[in-house]
Amino acid sequence: MSEKRFQVGVSAAWMHADPGRRVFDGRSLLFVEHSMAEWLLAEPAMIPLMVPWPRPEQPVEASAEVFADVLDGLVLQGGADMAPQSYGQEPLRQEWSGDPDRDEYELALVKAFVHRGKPVLGICRGHQVLNVAFGGTLYQDIQTQVQGSLAHRDGDVYHDNTHGVVFVEGSTLAEIYGVGWGLINSVHHQAVKDLAPGMVVEAWSPEDDVVEAIRWEGDSFVMGVQWHPEFQEPRQSDLLPTEPLRDLFLTALRNRGPG
Repeated sequence: MSEKRFQVGVSAAWMHADPGRRVFDGRSLLFVEHSMAEWLLAEPAMIPLMVPWPRPEQPVEASAEVFADVLDGLVLQGGADMAPQSYGQEPLRQEWSGDPDRDEYELALVKAFVHRGKPVLGICRGHQVLNVAFGGTLYQDIQTQVQGSLAHRDGDVYHDNTHGVVFVEGSTLAEIYGVGWGLINSVHHQAVKDLAPGMVVEAWSPEDDVVEAIRWEGDSFVMGVQWHPEFQEPRQSDLLPTEPLRDLFLTALRNRGPG
């Protein structure tokens, strides 16, 4: 008997229309980063499928509820900042205005999947989306809002930027990794500020107390991590292994079952 395979929705990253962009004649694009697809495809029991969405000016024919009905789980991938308005603030700088259209799309997906008790895993931006979806807020920029903070993003080295992380004793992540701390990549400048009701911290950066992982204490699996397991390369053997997190998500899918 063949192993059950699970259809995992991956929220789309958005590239909005831009007449100055020559690629695809500046048209709006939805995409999944290749590394994310590879990370999920490395587990034969998962079938990753991008969740498309119409442009904001178009009517919504396939709603979040429809996708949540037919898919077994959801992965929120990284990308653009969340719009501060999505968590009740105004941008402190124009460049931190974020993407409110993508926010609306992903927040609707989270609500629909959680309502059905289906597993949700958030990566980087996705981790932040989960905190906002449950009523939390974000730092718009760590370096200007968190005194003595690390450089959590360095555009020159990108995913080679790393720092330590500490797991909360007794947490799910401490259990699956079997250690109290590890080394992770870091490609973000925003982070959890006010933790959402019902969320608990699973891991944090010990040098500046920035939250690096959260988990919902509700009835279904909802977890976010600030780092990018899908970006990790074989040469980066000093970083936390990527398989335990993927296996944790797969276990949640199996426990929930199909449909």
